[in-house]
Amino acid sequence: MFKALQNKLFKDPESAGSLIKRLLKENFHHYRGQYLLAFILMALAAGAGAASAAIMKNIINEVFIAQDATMVYVISFTVMAIFTIKGLATYGQLVILSRVGNSIVAKLQKKMFAKTLGLGIRYFDRTSFGDLATRFGQNTAAARAVMDLVILTLGRDIMAVVGLVSVMVYQNPRLSLIAFVIMPPAVFAVSKLVRRVKRIAKSQFISQTKILSLVKEMALGIRIIKSFRYENQMQTAMTTAISEVEGQANKIARLTARTSPLMETLGGFAIAMIILYGGYAVIHLGQDPGAFFSFITALLLAYDPVKRLARLQVNLNTQLVGVRLMYEILDQEDAHPDEENKKTLQITHGEIKFNNVDFCYGEERVLKALSFTAKAGEVTALVGSSGAGKSTVFSLIERYYDIENGTIAVDGQNLNEVSVTSLRSNVAIVSQDTFLFDRTVAENIAIGKPGATKEEIQVAAQNAHAHSFICELENGYDTIVGEGGGRLSGGQRQRIAIARAMLSRAPILLLDEATSALDAKSEAHVQDALKKLMHGRTTIVIAHRLATVRNADCIHVMDKGRVIESGSHEELYAQNGTYHHLCDLQFNGNN
Repeated sequence: MFKALQNKLFKDPESAGSLIKRLLKENFHHYRGQYLLAFILMALAAGAGAASAAIMKNIINEVFIAQDATMVYVISFTVMAIFTIKGLATYGQLVILSRVGNSIVAKLQKKMFAKTLGLGIRYFDRTSFGDLATRFGQNTAAARAVMDLVILTLGRDIMAVVGLVSVMVYQNPRLSLIAFVIMPPAVFAVSKLVRRVKRIAKSQFISQTKILSLVKEMALGIRIIKSFRYENQMQTAMTTAISEVEGQANKIARLTARTSPLMETLGGFAIAMIILYGGYAVIHLGQDPGAFFSFITALLLAYDPVKRLARLQVNLNTQLVGVRLMYEILDQEDAHPDEENKKTLQITHGEIKFNNVDFCYGEERVLKALSFTAKAGEVTALVGSSGAGKSTVFSLIERYYDIENGTIAVDGQNLNEVSVTSLRSNVAIVSQDTFLFDRTVAENIAIGKPGATKEEIQVAAQNAHAHSFICELENGYDTIVGEGGGRLSGGQRQRIAIARAMLSRAPILLLDEATSALDAKSEAHVQDALKKLMHGRTTIVIAHRLATVRNADCIHVMDKGRVIESGSHEELYAQNGTYHHLCDLQFNGNN
């Protein structure tokens, strides 16, 4: 029977029992000393509560009936001691549990962040910012709430009820039976609420992610919103999302609150029956009035912890929705789980070779038997219309995604067989959509070479023609660039990104229209800097403006995931094919 109950509680990893067991297993042993001290303090508080009920017998019999003056002082000091102990014990347990709870949240957030950093790009492709932010904030807090509920239930509430029930049974076993009649119907009624609470809590999480996503869109897209007078639509979307959260929160509040009238009504009937029978027994049967008042006091004191126990299942399942979603991230498979067993990439020349590479985004096939070679030390350009697969080539070189068929090799080494860390340490990229972190200019450049000296950073900035404008900033290299680099112009962000790539000194360079955000004067300076940077390195350039790749050693024209033409600018233009057509479109027929 025990095994069957164990299977029912823990067999399903998504069940409440399994999630609570996992939380306790992963966290309890780290804080067992603090939890033990908290349990001791809870026991003291529970004992003090039971003592405050038990002493009612002496108060009634010795003070009000026997009118013993000496006992008035003894009992008064005893009551003060009882409640002082209870107050100090309660304070101690709350401080300990708060510190442990804060530590658990911090540990889980660090663990989730580390896990998320290790996930593949595909995860971020399908996950919104609001979803991630909610999981980091509310779901780790939900894990703490579940731990607190379990610990407080085991410690404070159960021990308090056990102590007070012991007083009740000791004072009057028969009346205790009447008090216990409220339990079965209360448990049955509460269990009916749990399924609805779980469903509503999951919907509430989805709506909360919408709110955070809309806030992010507002912050990052405020210029577009104002330019196209999109404020009303954004306000409508936000109002809808907030209203959904409000409605779901109200539903959960109503369901949770239903335990109160249930317990109040059942408790009221039980107390009325006890008073009726107890009063009759004291008046007509001569039973001890002090024992009766002690029993009533214990019953009333037990009422609050019993109500909390009745609501426990509802509260637990509300918070466990967040715990399930948190573990969805923690249980994700790492993008490169066998990283430690991979070889280190050894660059001898830097030749990159694609051989019959197939790749899909979901069901959409992007690359089809793609084959080309980027020769060592040369500049290779990829051109073609949007959607041809050019940017995907960069993603595969960096192993943001794994290919389905074929091979990608650097100096004959299959990229699937080398560690990602060693691969990416040999590759520098400057993308069209330049991203900077909300840190100083110097810190953003130093990403290219962690631990770089101030002099190295400045030399890289000078080579990227960024030093002069950096010096004009309010705090120079110590200027905070804002989220995404929002405090800088597009050209300034691009030059800092180029300086970052220069500082890395990686033997392989990936340039995705690296000068697209620059004006003519700045572009001329940066093109000179890029020529120095590219010298002796294997460089692949994605080009939308064909004028920037005329001098490339080899140009590959891509269409629908394949290379359809290859050669120098002059060779391709002379073929009168796709490249010739693209040049005519951009240059009005002038090559």
